[in-house]
Amino acid sequence: MLRAIIVDDIDVVRQKNIAVIHKFCPNIAIIDQANSVATGVDSIKKFLPDLVFLDVEMNDGTGFDILQQLAPINFKVIFITGHQEFAIKAFRFSAIDYLLKPLDPEELVEAVKKAEETLNKEILEIKFNTLFSNLERPKNLQKLVLKTAERVYSVNIQDIVRCESDKNYTTFYLNDGQSLLASTTLKEYESMLVPMGFFRSHQSHLINMAYFDHFIKSDSGTIVMKDKTHIPLATRKKEEFLTMLNSL
Repeated sequence: MLRAIIVDDIDVVRQKNIAVIHKFCPNIAIIDQANSVATGVDSIKKFLPDLVFLDVEMNDGTGFDILQQLAPINFKVIFITGHQEFAIKAFRFSAIDYLLKPLDPEELVEAVKKAEETLNKEILEIKFNTLFSNLERPKNLQKLVLKTAERVYSVNIQDIVRCESDKNYTTFYLNDGQSLLASTTLKEYESMLVPMGFFRSHQSHLINMAYFDHFIKSDSGTIVMKDKTHIPLATRKKEEFLTMLNSL
């Protein structure tokens, strides 16, 4: 049984969410509720919950303010948010769970299931430090959490040269020569990194255009990176890539 606190400044929304949690997550005991940043901080300090359901936007601040006041964080967090693009992007890059309002029961159950899994304090600290960094830094300086079989890393996106798919895994090649095998598909990273200046050149390759060197116009073409790596360009991607080059 996980002891949980829910923090949301809208009473009717908070009560609806509690009802959904009670109905679909019998393993969760709501031990307290709060309606602001101030009362949320007080409640968490008093009851020391295992899990906090945390709203993002509140009248007196944000859920992020609560976490920063309580750092280091030794409880699990599931954010509950409206359609706020920036916050959602920060969660995805930091590998932190979030739910959209109104709560979807299946997504809720899945998020709680993840919260029940053992997660050590070092990993939690990496994830939340990455989240806070992403909230504070300019767009082109964001960090990305990568989970390998051995540990969790937080890397600067501008240090990623390219990514290569290996079935359900993705190898990240960094500008210092290091490579990391992450246990997530390339498709998942593509949706995050393409808006950050990356290009999906091939089914198995995603490249950071900041490290592009030149293009060899043979057959469908070959992309050469600054580290001299040759990356294939899929025929169906050639026109899109050449258009991108013309815009540089």
